Amino acid sequence: MHNPINPGRVDFVTLKLFCAVAKAQSITKGAQECSLALSAASRRMSELEETVGLILLERSAKGVTLTQAGHTVMQHALRLFQGFEQFSNEIGDYSKGIKGHVRLWANMSALSEFLPSALASFLLQHPQIQVEVEEQLSSDIVKALVDGIADIGVFAEGTPVTGLDTVVIGGDELVIACSKDHPLHKNKNKIVSFKDCLQYDFVGLNRGSALLELTSRHAEKLGERMRLRIQVRSYDAMCKMISANLGIGVMPIQACSAHLQAMDLAAIKIRDPWSARNLLLATNAGSALSPSSALLVEFLNKNCQPKRK
Repeated sequence: MHNPINPGRVDFVTLKLFCAVAKAQSITKGAQECSLALSAASRRMSELEETVGLILLERSAKGVTLTQAGHTVMQHALRLFQGFEQFSNEIGDYSKGIKGHVRLWANMSALSEFLPSALASFLLQHPQIQVEVEEQLSSDIVKALVDGIADIGVFAEGTPVTGLDTVVIGGDELVIACSKDHPLHKNKNKIVSFKDCLQYDFVGLNRGSALLELTSRHAEKLGERMRLRIQVRSYDAMCKMISANLGIGVMPIQACSAHLQAMDLAAIKIRDPWSARNLLLATNAGSALSPSSALLVEFLNKNCQPKRK
């Protein structure tokens, strides 16, 4: 078994140099990037390899390339730099009087409905807290919470939530989006069963989205499979594909009403009960919230109630 590396023998300067050398594929250029003499840079690279007990750089007359171990070291070094940058930013916020930094990731439905007004009210009450908001797919939000990249998440129910604390914070209504010359709309349907829709081609979100997993699961319960003709990453792209008559799609009406209207698409209600979907507020169950994150969670719990139309 390999002996554990002594962290005291690896410093940020050496790791920064290693990343610069890897990016430039040259110790000379890496040394220049870090304002070090070539001899000092070469020594640091050799000492780093000696410390980890592995060859990290393949050297040749043309320059250097990373070994497999070198790629692993670089990935961990970049994570260290990211963590240190976050640490630096948060400490800097305190010195600037901001005194709090919250990373909130939310899906499009939440950002199209209740979150903007809720955040506006919260920030009026807490002007010294900075909230960094990112729009992401539900599956990506869960991963970010587990990995500690996000502090708070708002996403669709149905996404696996192992390791998270969750509470229902809102809701959205799923509809069938289709072109106005599609048979579903021509038949003057105001509401349809999901089973009746499964005879048609679908446009869906990419694999890993909570919505795709939800609809696929309910198709399987009906003994059917969704005929996914094309998959995209955003609702905007879904609407464009539906507008081009490439299929129909299931999407949250609150998040997509502007896209549907802009592209003159029809929205038909789904009769199945699961079309009324919950949105969850979540945090990492194994990590203590910062005071500013805890304040925002408390505020959202108190002021955002599930909405049903």
